Amino acid sequence: MSYRNKTYVIFDGDNDMWAYARMKGWKALENIDFNFYDAHDLNPLTKQASNEQYIKQRLLERMNNAKQVIVLIGGSTKNLYRFVRWELDQALSMKLPIIAINLNNSRRIDEALCPSILKLQNCVHIAFRMRMIRHALDNFPPFFKSIKPTEKKNWYYEDKVYSDLGISN
Repeated sequence: MSYRNKTYVIFDGDNDMWAYARMKGWKALENIDFNFYDAHDLNPLTKQASNEQYIKQRLLERMNNAKQVIVLIGGSTKNLYRFVRWELDQALSMKLPIIAINLNNSRRIDEALCPSILKLQNCVHIAFRMRMIRHALDNFPPFFKSIKPTEKKNWYYEDKVYSDLGISN
């Protein structure tokens, strides 16, 4: 399922590009069962990319085509307002399902690292593990549609889901 819907990925381009590149690498390998339709492959940025309004316009075009969002949460993600906070705000206002991936492999919300805008916003918090990301992309967006708008919490998968997927600590 994750390969059918466009996924918009939010991350710290200075510090967490490695994680985004790893996801793209998993996708590129034929012997690995991991795929996602990356919304960033749409509307490439041009030389005008130094203009903040132009960049935000292009990012918004990409997000408008997405059905779900991944946010890679690293050490400085919560402090980035110019783009990351803006992207999160857009995703929330569009009511897109958000999968918060902890690069420190925490399986639940990491209160110290999670951007405050995501706390109690009905997004699912998971560890940065390929099988878990695939599982969340396949299962969380359909579940998200059934959540009552008044029910605000930090979602996560129980440890059993990780072990069933063959993921140990």
